Amino acid sequence: MKRFSLLVLTCFIFFSCQKQSDNQLEIATVATYTDDIKANIAPTNAINFDTLTKTIHIYVALCDNKYQGIVPVPAKIGNGQDAPNNLYWGCGYGISTYFKKSADWKLIKTQKIDSLIIERLIFKHKTKNYYLVADAYNGQYIKECTQDFLRSSAGNKKEVLHIEDKNIGIGGNSDLVAYIGHDGLMDFELTETFKNTDNKTRDVIILACYSKSYFKPHLVDANVNPLVWTTGLMCPEAYTIHDAISGYIQNESNEKIQNRAALAYSKYQKCSLKAAKNLLVTGW
Repeated sequence: MKRFSLLVLTCFIFFSCQKQSDNQLEIATVATYTDDIKANIAPTNAINFDTLTKTIHIYVALCDNKYQGIVPVPAKIGNGQDAPNNLYWGCGYGISTYFKKSADWKLIKTQKIDSLIIERLIFKHKTKNYYLVADAYNGQYIKECTQDFLRSSAGNKKEVLHIEDKNIGIGGNSDLVAYIGHDGLMDFELTETFKNTDNKTRDVIILACYSKSYFKPHLVDANVNPLVWTTGLMCPEAYTIHDAISGYIQNESNEKIQNRAALAYSKYQKCSLKAAKNLLVTGW
């Protein structure tokens, strides 16, 4: 569904190219994903993961001219099967490039997963006990990316990742779950329900056009805390979520996190702070 405006297309082109004691561990029914095991294997065993180490999991649906209902962007950055050159991943303001250049985060590992998740990046914060996992989903599978994000937000998809001699929680075991990319809910419908069953509230950030309107109906029973989502057309590049996360790991309020996100968006999109705050909103 071609609902991106030419203004958004212009933005696209301009901004392209830790063993803890037993009481510190939680038992979760999940699969252990070591370096050579694909991340989309269904959970089969119960294992421990370190709950003192905090995690952020970002689901990125790579921009895709062919398989997504967008106004086409230049071919090189709109190939959803080419992560290194993709608008939302390898370009100058893509998640991969931007976080690799960040003074706050250190890249620990890059993984090639499968044809669904083309690349996984694992970062560690330089001063806080946080890991950030970013998954680049093949743009053809934006629906699967959206479903995985929603399942994780509700705690229905829980995973564990082994990194640096420890197990960390990802997916629904993360503290913050985020989605970056085109709002695929404009193009397809989901009949699956995403109902929370563990009484844990997860924080979410959704950077996609009109994400509050489209994602809210799927999250009403998921028990989430929407830190930042959107009310209109937007360019979901990495600076917005990067600066929002900077406030998040300092335990700032929703409003302060929203303000950080809006300040970043205003700076890079050259719009007023008022306009950015009207676009990037917090809460229900």
